[in-house]
Amino acid sequence: MKFSIKKISFVAVFTILVFILIFLCNIVYTPLISKLFFENYLDSILDKDANNIFTIDKIVLFSSCNAESTINSNSTTTINNLTQYTDIAIFINNSIDDDFSAENTLKSVAIKDFSFNTTPSSGNPNLYYKNLHNFATPDIVEENLISSDLDFSVSSEDEIDYNTPTLFNNCANPITLSYVNSSIANNYTIENTDNAITYDGSLLKKCNILLSDLSCNFSFTVYIENNLGQKFRCPVYISIPLENDVYSIYDGNYTYTYNPNYSFLMYE
Repeated sequence: MKFSIKKISFVAVFTILVFILIFLCNIVYTPLISKLFFENYLDSILDKDANNIFTIDKIVLFSSCNAESTINSNSTTTINNLTQYTDIAIFINNSIDDDFSAENTLKSVAIKDFSFNTTPSSGNPNLYYKNLHNFATPDIVEENLISSDLDFSVSSEDEIDYNTPTLFNNCANPITLSYVNSSIANNYTIENTDNAITYDGSLLKKCNILLSDLSCNFSFTVYIENNLGQKFRCPVYISIPLENDVYSIYDGNYTYTYNPNYSFLMYE
C-alpha cells in the first residue's frame, strides 16, 4: 500500500511538472520564437531593399492655364473652357556608384491604382501622359488620357519617340504626366482693357476663380521590373501646387520642385 501511494505521488508530481513546463513554454518560449521570427522577417525585408535600387528623389510640377475665347463686337471677350493644367515630371533615381547593370536598369514600367483623393470644386479633372518635348505647354492630346493602367515602353536606343509613353532603360528621362482640369469657367465675359489678355494662370484671376476651389490631390503606384526579373512598387502622392507665400499661378504660372525621397519596395 505504501508503494502504491508513493507511485501515485510520483505520477502527480510528474504531471504537475509537465503542466508547469507547458505553461512556461506558452508564456516565455513561444513569444520568444515569435519575436525572433518577426525580427528575421524584418531583417529579410531590410536586406532586400538595403541598396534602395530605385528611388524617386525629385518631382517637378509646372502649373498654368489656357482657354478658348471669342472677341465680341462690344469690345468684350468671352472665355470658354478655362483649363488649369499641371505638368508633372517624376525622376526615377537608379544610381548605384554610377554603374548600370541588370539590377538597376528597367525592363518594364507601369502606373496603376490611380485614384483621386480630393477633387476640385470647379472643373473636370483628368490625368494624361505628356510628351516631354511639350512639357510646360498647354498641349493636350486626348488620345493620351489615362483611363486605367499606363504601360511604358522601355528602350536602350540612343533616341526614343516621346509621342508615346517611353522610358530609357537607364532612367535617363522622367515619367511625364499632365493633370488637366477643364471647363473651370464657360461663357465668362471679360471687359477688354488696354492690356491684352494673356492665356496663362492670370486668366484665373480675371475670371474670379478662387485657388481654393482648384485644390486637388491624387495618388497612383509606379511598378518597375528590372532586368533581373525583380519587381518593385512605389506609391506616389501628388497635391496640385498653385501658390506659396510669395508667388501664385495668378502671376502667370507656378513651378514647384518636390523632393519626396520615395523608395521602391521589392515585392517579388
